[in-house]
Amino acid sequence: MLIRDATPDDWPAIWSFMRPIVAQGDTFTWPPDASEQWARSSWLHPSPARTAAPSRTLVATAPDGTILGTAEIHPNQPGPGSHVANAGFMVNPAHAGQGVGRALGERVITRARADGYRAMQFNAVVETNVNAVALWRSLGFQVLTTIPEAFHHPTQGYVGLHVMHRRL
Repeated sequence: MLIRDATPDDWPAIWSFMRPIVAQGDTFTWPPDASEQWARSSWLHPSPARTAAPSRTLVATAPDGTILGTAEIHPNQPGPGSHVANAGFMVNPAHAGQGVGRALGERVITRARADGYRAMQFNAVVETNVNAVALWRSLGFQVLTTIPEAFHHPTQGYVGLHVMHRRL
């Protein structure tokens, strides 16, 4: 598996699996009917020069170039809070369970550290997304708090959102 900076040419492949993940509405806080234009502008960050607290988007690819998953990194807050990274991840469901999420998570942690971030915080990990919660815990994240009933799950009703954090 190769993990590299995403390019604009990667977008159609990313959107092909992102759209149904977002529409399902059970793991991501985006509106299920998010438009492609909105999703692209929210996810596809240009590769920055190596400066403190940049934003960037990565893709994991198979040897044949198939995009297996994607991650994006950005400052959790602007200004004085920009030394803490935030990130989002999506794995093509056709490649779930193959280590794509773990590989992206490890690379994002390494990349964020190299880019000058001091910590990483996830603001909204759906508590019923047990695979993601277990992955982030295995990569050193702690649940700082759970905001009760902060996410309206399409089948489980109102469930909590974890705020997860780790130092880099």
